[in-house]
Amino acid sequence: MKFVDEASILVVAGDGGNGCVSFRREKYIPKGGPDGGDGGDGGDVWMEADENLNTLIDYRFEKSFRAERGQNGASRDCTGKRGKDVTIKVPVGTRVIDQGTGETMGDMTKHGQRLLVAKGGWHGLGNTRFKSSVNRTPRQKTNGTPGDKRDLLLELMLLADVGMLGMP
Repeated sequence: MKFVDEASILVVAGDGGNGCVSFRREKYIPKGGPDGGDGGDGGDVWMEADENLNTLIDYRFEKSFRAERGQNGASRDCTGKRGKDVTIKVPVGTRVIDQGTGETMGDMTKHGQRLLVAKGGWHGLGNTRFKSSVNRTPRQKTNGTPGDKRDLLLELMLLADVGMLGMP
């Protein structure tokens, strides 16, 4: 089995869903008011330490991981669904380094330890949120914010089981 102790990957969190501009329309109700819902939050990207893995060979060919985008809001005050998170399993003893800043994000030292490496975008607001006593039919909404995007370097730190002294 080939042994890989270093890998470079790209992680992209999901964008937040947009808010909705919608107005209530029902029979016998001429001016129903706003009923646009908020968007859903974007999915996050997590790293999880797994003691059953012992190499980073899985990330030699699969280098990009994307979380799901949040759904847009809908009429009748329906909030969009949150995007699904992505979990990347790495061996215990992996150090996670952000290549953009050079800072160490964390060391995965225990089985089951989780580390948030990319935060999903925040949801957009629907026109119901902009209703007031002065503005009874708001036509504005906000869009969801983009999720984090990071280039990461994964380093597997190993301890030697056997040491040799002297010339072989």
